[in-house]
Amino acid sequence: MLLLFVLLLLTFTMSPRIEHIEEKKLVGLHIQTTLADNQTPALFRSFISRRREPENRLNANIYSVQVYDTSIDFRSFTPTTPFEKWAAVEVAAFGELPPGMEALIVPAGLYAVFLYKGLPQDFPSTAQYIFGTWLPQSEYIPDNRPHFEIMSPAYRPDDPAAEEEVWVPVKRRES
Repeated sequence: MLLLFVLLLLTFTMSPRIEHIEEKKLVGLHIQTTLADNQTPALFRSFISRRREPENRLNANIYSVQVYDTSIDFRSFTPTTPFEKWAAVEVAAFGELPPGMEALIVPAGLYAVFLYKGLPQDFPSTAQYIFGTWLPQSEYIPDNRPHFEIMSPAYRPDDPAAEEEVWVPVKRRES
């Protein structure tokens, strides 16, 4: 009975909102990495002190973006599957790019948006829920566009109460 209550509570708290976004323009740094050899902390350490450099920033939010190979099937995703990881900010228009930074366009489309609260190292259980439970039971399937998280300027990765929005690209399942 307790397990059922916990599952219902998890489902209720993990229900996403579905949102259509217009194209987003991002500027930042990126690397190739895997979950097994996660270089995300080093990427963000190098980016965070430079986050104010891009011209035309829309706000102070930080984006953590994952760009997966177009042939990826998340059912066969493993800790050694390579992907491109970005630390970036959103801009209204691409101006002159700061040295070493690059531009990334996130195409318009539908996203399932989850609110995650917790430490980064605890996120895999949430990802398992999103891709292993919610997505298969929903009317959506993954779409081949960048996945991203949005963190406010107050975000601290060492804070168990830290919150971030998790944006998963989706499209309606064909009947």
